[in-house]
Amino acid sequence: MIEFRMPSLGADMEHGTLVEWNVKPGQKVKRGDVVAVVETQKGAVEVEIWDDGVVDQLVVEPGTKVPVGDVLALLRGENEAPLAPYVAVPPAAAPVAPATPVSAPAPVQIGRREKISPTARRRAAELGVDLDHIAPGGADGVVSLADVERAAETARAVHEDKPAAMRRAIGAAMARSKREIPHYYLGTTIDVSVALDWLERSNREWPVQRRVLFAAVLLRAVALSLKDFQELNGFWSEGRFKPAAAVHLGVGIALRGGGLIAPAIHDAERMSVAGIMEALSDLIQRARSGALRSSELTDATVTVTNLGEQGVETVYGVIYPPQVALVGFGKVSARPWAVDDRIEVRRTVQATLSADHRASVGHRGAVFLGAIERLLQEPEKLG
Repeated sequence: MIEFRMPSLGADMEHGTLVEWNVKPGQKVKRGDVVAVVETQKGAVEVEIWDDGVVDQLVVEPGTKVPVGDVLALLRGENEAPLAPYVAVPPAAAPVAPATPVSAPAPVQIGRREKISPTARRRAAELGVDLDHIAPGGADGVVSLADVERAAETARAVHEDKPAAMRRAIGAAMARSKREIPHYYLGTTIDVSVALDWLERSNREWPVQRRVLFAAVLLRAVALSLKDFQELNGFWSEGRFKPAAAVHLGVGIALRGGGLIAPAIHDAERMSVAGIMEALSDLIQRARSGALRSSELTDATVTVTNLGEQGVETVYGVIYPPQVALVGFGKVSARPWAVDDRIEVRRTVQATLSADHRASVGHRGAVFLGAIERLLQEPEKLG
């Protein structure tokens, strides 16, 4: 038996609301398949399965608010017999006497709704509620008008409370970060004139639909530099640093309804600048339409925030646990710059690093920022 549990989609998540199942009992699944949609403070997230198997039971009904770690579904091996009905085990501290027989809840059957009152059916159509994802509230097994309106109210409350809930969640995570992580901060000014000239020439050669923003160049420089600075790319967990095998760049994205999210571009160190631009555009579109996948919210190994478009020159970020570093970039600014004993007007960017002193030291952080600067002076190496 394999237990599929409510995943933690970030350090600030305590629970999520199951919106819908994308699978049915008896269906085969493999690692990476999207099996459910979960609503969190950050929006709707497509949740992937982490194991191969056959869906045996859907333990939780859509519309249910579920704490992180609670069982959502059970899987079995392809050749295994069906499992006994699932019964949640109470916490050890919970009173168990007097003992009484417990009848196991029937697994949720998605897509099989034979008993629906005519009034409920009409009301569901008016409210846009999917009847296949509503459980009957009465003993007769009939989906009633009250069941439909309750489901609609749950969905409406989730969406209306999201901006405030997101702000609370972000605040809680950042408070935890400042309380538990010994931050150190470094900053430098980088001449990016050469990189911008290279980008402008390249964009003239590329098709319009494939033109690249400078943000992708910065992300590529960070990803390549991190290959030589493992102590900045990974997680602080169980009292020690655990380096990541790949660079999954978490990118700060402002949402239209308010709030911030930082989903990951996977394997960014293997991508070209054009590849990162394509991945970034896709990530922004899906983040703002509520179509992110759970792995994109849990796999980021370091975060990059770029506030240049908002006119900010310098940003010193707060590390998002369990990560150990955050890189920040401000806007491109024209300023006097010494070049070969003469003063020129050059285009520059402020680059900053917020890092965890338990995983790295300031000297290495400074060398890392220097590596980013060198790559931006030789943009042809970015690919």
